[in-house]
Amino acid sequence: MHRNWLKGRLAAYRARRPEESETVSRFEAFVDSHPDCFHRSCRVGHITGSAWIVDRTEERVLLTHHRKLGRWLQPGGHSDGDPDTLAVALREAEEESGLEVRALDDAIFDLDVHLIPALPGEPAHYHFDVRFLVQAGHDRFRLSAESHALKWVPAEGIGVLTEEESVLRMARKWCAARAGRTHSGKSEAAPQRGRIGPG
Repeated sequence: MHRNWLKGRLAAYRARRPEESETVSRFEAFVDSHPDCFHRSCRVGHITGSAWIVDRTEERVLLTHHRKLGRWLQPGGHSDGDPDTLAVALREAEEESGLEVRALDDAIFDLDVHLIPALPGEPAHYHFDVRFLVQAGHDRFRLSAESHALKWVPAEGIGVLTEEESVLRMARKWCAARAGRTHSGKSEAAPQRGRIGPG
């Protein structure tokens, strides 16, 4: 039962993004075959949650220069047994940035499977990363031990900072979503802590 929340959102993501069905199927197969998928003890890989953090203007995105991996990425981290991957993403966003954040939607924003290279005391394994769209209430971030640096980057200019394809993919998705939000006439109200959107 603890996997049903994620499985339902994976199914909804496939309906919205049929071009990513292969990735969704890989997630579903992993979740179905590993009851411990939310735990680091699942050595082949585990579900992680991360946040695509936009500022109040919706023009900039917060990226972190990951201390272990040495790359510019979105904030995120391990589930550590929590099957609510959105809650994981929100928690990691706040812990790694010091920002107060809220989810703009509880639907999955992006999915990615990537290999984490072996580190001292840790074998190579896969992160099945579930990404959510998150907005910061202010832009005064605080550096954590997870990062070498944090940086607000214009969404359209992320390619200057990184060539990481999954980050560039999220930038493309966000630019398209932001254009849709503008055309639909949605306001840019001040963010409140917590979630909005369907429950």
